Amino acid sequence: MMLADRLNAGFAAAYAAAPAITVRAPGRVNLIGEHTDYNDGFAMPIAIGQETQVAFTPQVGAPLQVAALDFADSDAFDPAAPDRATAGDWRNYVRGVVDELVRAGVSVPGGQMAIAGSIARGTGLSSSASLEVAVARSLLQAAGLDWRAIDIALLGQRAECDFVGVRCGNLDQIASACTQAGHALLIDCRSLDLRQIAMPDDARVMIVQSGVVRGLLDGEYNTRRRECEAAAAIMGVAALRDADAAMLAAARGRMDDVTHARARHVISDNRLTLEAAEALAAGDLVTAGVLMRESHRTQAQDFGITVPATDRLADILNAAIGPQGGARQTGGGFGGAVVGLMRADQVDTVREAVLASYRTPAGEAPMISIEAPCHGAQVLA
Repeated sequence: MMLADRLNAGFAAAYAAAPAITVRAPGRVNLIGEHTDYNDGFAMPIAIGQETQVAFTPQVGAPLQVAALDFADSDAFDPAAPDRATAGDWRNYVRGVVDELVRAGVSVPGGQMAIAGSIARGTGLSSSASLEVAVARSLLQAAGLDWRAIDIALLGQRAECDFVGVRCGNLDQIASACTQAGHALLIDCRSLDLRQIAMPDDARVMIVQSGVVRGLLDGEYNTRRRECEAAAAIMGVAALRDADAAMLAAARGRMDDVTHARARHVISDNRLTLEAAEALAAGDLVTAGVLMRESHRTQAQDFGITVPATDRLADILNAAIGPQGGARQTGGGFGGAVVGLMRADQVDTVREAVLASYRTPAGEAPMISIEAPCHGAQVLA
């Protein structure tokens, strides 16, 4: 069943009615620039076809009822005063968005909401950011407010940081809210300057799931952020965006090995991202591939966020792609997916190589998707 059909059927089953508003927000895959966003640096994602859809009928003065179709679960709360649910609960992502809207002065209506998605959780494709952006967009639409996409993205980030408890950067929400079809998005995570970069016509993006499900809240994501902040403080800069290799070398004697390695990855990935953006804009998949491979290496050796399964997958993809592109782990790390950039005529060969050489920890063939850059969040009805 198509996602829209599943959403409408679920809404009808929960509320015996049709929704007044339907919104979509895509997931994302990050081509390059990992853990750079909360360091005020640079990243370059695309939005993908996997997405979250939200159906909503507002009812002023009523509780906000939420049917989470993917969980076969529900929630109901006062939209004027949302409180926290159990840590790690899906409800906190919805309640966190409502809380931030209330803090921003929005009179959030109650009513009936249903949520469904096609993004597998824990796969590194930003199901949480997609959910946050879709919920915010639907509630703003109901309130008759037309916020800028970047402001919706930043609200979603605040919800995840302050309410859910994952101290994420702004990459994922900006990718879900602000991307354009057919383009990668170079994000300056400090200034919020956004550069839409047309993808070459012959380029294709392949996402391969490792089968290792990651969890940011109970993993080491917040630890990596603290380590980066410590490195920046030692070098006397506001964020690692402001440091370079020479500054890091000068501070080497004042850092332990782990802190030094974390900073080295971020400084390197900021540079690689800017170079990759220029290569992609010029249609140079060879250079972009070299930069992606180097980014995977520093994620593994310096930042410590790859796992044996994603290292194995990156090796398989890079061998099959050859010099006409590259592959790397994508997302927050500790599992999830590997992204490959290649020519269109290589897709079948690369897919066959992956299926012949890799099985998930459960012994299954990996999920593989070929993605074209999609548009950011939209009101569908």
